[in-house]
Amino acid sequence: MVPAAGSLESTSGCRIDTLLYRPERPRTDALVVLGHGFLRDQGRMAGLAEALARAGIRTVTLDFCNSRFWDGRHVQNGRDMRRVAEHLGAHRVVYVGFSAGGLSALVAAWDDPRAVGVLTLDLVDDGRLGEGLARTLRVPLLGLQGDPAPCNAQANGLAVFAASTKAQILRVPGATHCDFESPTDWLCESVCGRSDSAADRRREVIERSVAIVTRLLGTESQATAATPAAQRSDELASARGPQT
Repeated sequence: MVPAAGSLESTSGCRIDTLLYRPERPRTDALVVLGHGFLRDQGRMAGLAEALARAGIRTVTLDFCNSRFWDGRHVQNGRDMRRVAEHLGAHRVVYVGFSAGGLSALVAAWDDPRAVGVLTLDLVDDGRLGEGLARTLRVPLLGLQGDPAPCNAQANGLAVFAASTKAQILRVPGATHCDFESPTDWLCESVCGRSDSAADRRREVIERSVAIVTRLLGTESQATAATPAAQRSDELASARGPQT
């Protein structure tokens, strides 16, 4: 699958580079806007973007052009995710993000009337920003979360889910922070560690993510309802708050 490259201007003035993954057989008019982790890039979310497109869901990734080593600028990144959705003329949007990108996805969805849900992957909160937004979020907040570790701030994203009445979360035991991006690289694994059966964990994260998004959009019967991941998403539908 060859995504279409594009760019647009952030409200801060920098250029947002994007890659649009178009499905061969669209099953919905919705758009997924997919954000990467802190100081990473959109190439690290290609595996999930491709899987979503194969499931019939138009998906766009972006490079956060405002982040700096000393300042993640998560609010601005969230605005940029929303700006990408506007640029592509989306009427319904699921915002998805890995790590701090999940925090930006929450920012994007918080006051976007087109948002139908948020999916976070090993969410990392910053200054309790996500916790505050979650309390008044009007759409479902769904998440996959790894074991507590330094790279996910000891799973501080769990507090975000505890703050929301619309939150549902599934744990992914044994997964490291790097297992929530695809492909990962030696830098992430050297800092955050490598799990046993890392390829299997990464595949599991992708399958579960696709199942969750298709459930949010009501397309699971057409896309992934018969897969094990979709069956596991039934667990998510009945879960509330942090689960162990």
